[in-house]
Amino acid sequence: MKRCDQYHKWIEWSEESQVYIGKCPDLITGIHGDDPVQLYADLCEVIQDVIHHFESEGRDLPVPRIRPMQEVV
Repeated sequence: MKRCDQYHKWIEWSEESQVYIGKCPDLITGIHGDDPVQLYADLCEVIQDVIHHFESEGRDLPVPRIRPMQEVV
């Protein structure tokens, strides 16, 4: 598994801002855009950049804490 895959990320529509918001709360506040597919790709790229930045400074990455909801069976 790639390091970036450890972190939950999602795209949601903001009625207030009238744009899509890409989130990864363990690493970044968020980014926004008009195309959800492109925004997800951009979000993944930003997360990779953040991970690279942490690694280049010799810092430990935050422990992934936000997880997707799991369906209860």
